[in-house]
Amino acid sequence: MARYTDPVCRLCRREGMKLFLKGTKCFSDKCPIEKRNFAPGQHGKDRKSKIVGYGLQLREKQKTKRIYFAQEGQFRNYFEKAARTRGVTGEVLLQQLERRLDNVVYRLGFGISRRQARQLVRHGHIQVDGRKVNIPSYEVGVGEEIAIREASRKLPILEPAKDFASHQNLANWLEVDRDNYKGRVLALPKREDINLPVNEQLIVELYSK
Repeated sequence: MARYTDPVCRLCRREGMKLFLKGTKCFSDKCPIEKRNFAPGQHGKDRKSKIVGYGLQLREKQKTKRIYFAQEGQFRNYFEKAARTRGVTGEVLLQQLERRLDNVVYRLGFGISRRQARQLVRHGHIQVDGRKVNIPSYEVGVGEEIAIREASRKLPILEPAKDFASHQNLANWLEVDRDNYKGRVLALPKREDINLPVNEQLIVELYSK
């Protein structure tokens, strides 16, 4: 499956805001947004046109895809499933994205970024209710326990991630035991629990054309 392999900081510059894709770097002076807050590329500085209508909707979708590292077809599937589900479509869409296993691993503080959390999942270091799951898009259910596998708890990236997470607020819909590298989904995330610079209504309008 296709995946993005270029520098992720270019994505933040393209959207004109921090998407927090690099963990601690996003909070430091090394963040490229602090130094070059304009679109990447040869003509990045010259792109000053105001984005309206379809362009605004498209950028909102692209931004959300990039935050969660979802592919285009996969993202559309999320939307179509959300549209068939009872509730507010935009909120249900974000709810599904938040319950991706790679995102839950990140929210629990086992990785300093979603990309690092995705790598933990891909490499087989994560188990859900005692069984190994290596699919980043696996949708975690309420009541399921997510943990670092016993054999993987000495990975050098876990201690810095644990320290980083200790200074961040834990989402209300999760509980975590950081000393034992495990956590649990307590409830479905509500919109107010998803603190992201995303206007999901624009995505709904885009796909509803």
